Amino acid sequence: MKKIGLLLFSMVSIAAFGQLQTGLGNLYQITQGKTRSISPENFKGEKGKGGMATSGTGSNAARELGAPWKLSPSVVIRAHSTFTIAEIDSSGVINHIWMTPSGNWRYSILRFYWDGEEKPSVEVPVGDFFGMGWGQYAPLQSLAVCVNPGSAFNCYWPMPFRKKCRITMENIDQRDMVLYYTVNYELKEVSADAGYFHAQYRRINPNPYQKDVVLLDSVTGKGQYVGTYLAWGVHNNRWWGEGEIKFFIDDDGQYPTICGTGTEDYFCGSYDFDTKKKNAAGAMETNYTEFCTPYAGLHQVIRGDGHYEVQQRFGMYRWHITDPIRFEKNLRVTIQDLGWRSEGRYLPLQDDIASTVFWYQSEPHGQFPQMKTKDELEVN
Repeated sequence: MKKIGLLLFSMVSIAAFGQLQTGLGNLYQITQGKTRSISPENFKGEKGKGGMATSGTGSNAARELGAPWKLSPSVVIRAHSTFTIAEIDSSGVINHIWMTPSGNWRYSILRFYWDGEEKPSVEVPVGDFFGMGWGQYAPLQSLAVCVNPGSAFNCYWPMPFRKKCRITMENIDQRDMVLYYTVNYELKEVSADAGYFHAQYRRINPNPYQKDVVLLDSVTGKGQYVGTYLAWGVHNNRWWGEGEIKFFIDDDGQYPTICGTGTEDYFCGSYDFDTKKKNAAGAMETNYTEFCTPYAGLHQVIRGDGHYEVQQRFGMYRWHITDPIRFEKNLRVTIQDLGWRSEGRYLPLQDDIASTVFWYQSEPHGQFPQMKTKDELEVN
């Protein structure tokens, strides 16, 4: 037992060292960068101008205190309106985004625009961008994204820009919403080989019979694919994750360069994400098991209540931080929607699958699919 304990300690230490090298390895370097932060207390991120608000959503709470006592901690985004979260006219890198949005997380659309482009490089409902596509909180701890109690969304993907950055949120709901947010960034020169961050959302419900689910296509240029989040709603009984993910790289034809071996395998799990344990009566039970790691996880399992909320729903992420999938000319990504039928045969499924994929590339980027309407985005 002592040897096993030492082995486990060594494995944890190696994993921790890897995270240290990834996240902390250059903290000792003194650079020419300038740290800035945009929030409702400093809308422009200006030096020495934080906390100067004389009005805001905290005005009533601070009525006896006045400035600088938290007069503007959040903003209200009116129904059917778009709010500019950040606008930076410079060269730099976004290092961290924190926000906690109220309302329906599928009805708040995040968009990022780099260097004055007209079409966004990121267009994703806020819940799906942070791995919360089902509109319900679930803890998520990883290197790129963390979701903490009670609905604290954190993103650590580095996002460089050379001339300008603009981030907006559109509220497509019938109701107003409240948004608390912080965008932490560094003003600095960006190297010539830095790609631009992209994220794209898709949803298909139901998936057509015997059709692969397209996660990404129309990507042209040079870059690397770095992440996948799936909100997977199951419409059938039995196991649903036999499908293979496929990466068609640089003019691949019918067959891809990279072909996975199963959905749970791609998300770094195995055997249906199942574990067995005894229940209170002493009988063995087999259950889905949530897990989070720095690079992959099944962080959300919604089992249904047997009444109105009957669907099984899952949230999974896979970050290609140490193993980015590089492409020179183009990239297409698909996954199969596959389960089991009788007699040990595969069953093509027709599930509800929403995907958010993340990649870096040189601009310009290809055409994004049209964002879904409110009714098409609704979780039902």
